[in-house]
Amino acid sequence: MAEVYLLLGSNEGDRAEVLKIARRRLQNLSSRQIVVSSLYETEPWGFESDVWFLNQAIKIETELDPHVLLVKLLKIEKSLGRVREEKNEKDQKESCYSSRTIDIDILLYDNVVTNTAELQLPHPRMHLRRFALMPLSEINPGMIHPLLRKSIKELLEECPDRFGVIRI
Repeated sequence: MAEVYLLLGSNEGDRAEVLKIARRRLQNLSSRQIVVSSLYETEPWGFESDVWFLNQAIKIETELDPHVLLVKLLKIEKSLGRVREEKNEKDQKESCYSSRTIDIDILLYDNVVTNTAELQLPHPRMHLRRFALMPLSEINPGMIHPLLRKSIKELLEECPDRFGVIRI
């Protein structure tokens, strides 16, 4: 059974309702009751928007392989209105952040480290984003990042990101 930490985010439509539906669907992927952080209103990171995100960290326990889990998460996103544009090589080098109805990122999957075209674990920019570290720290501050060998609490204390993150 793998312990997986996800980050949900939404800044389009009824943000709270979208996250609520996503949580229900994520519960179906977990063999135990999911653990959820508080909601956080967060300033967009990497692009400009008048609408801030609602973010929330979730812990699930699953027997799904990381790549199978990713496919299921992408299906949940699509069912909630997420539209992903095909990226070419040039787009991957430029900022591709934009508003979205839902985003579900795998932050950590046990202590798995992988780097494929489809999936990088742990999430490669997690330690640079307060909007990911704050809710994650709320549900497991002592968890050790498998590459950086620091706790989530330590990573949050050292995080250079100064974008707005407000617990609600």
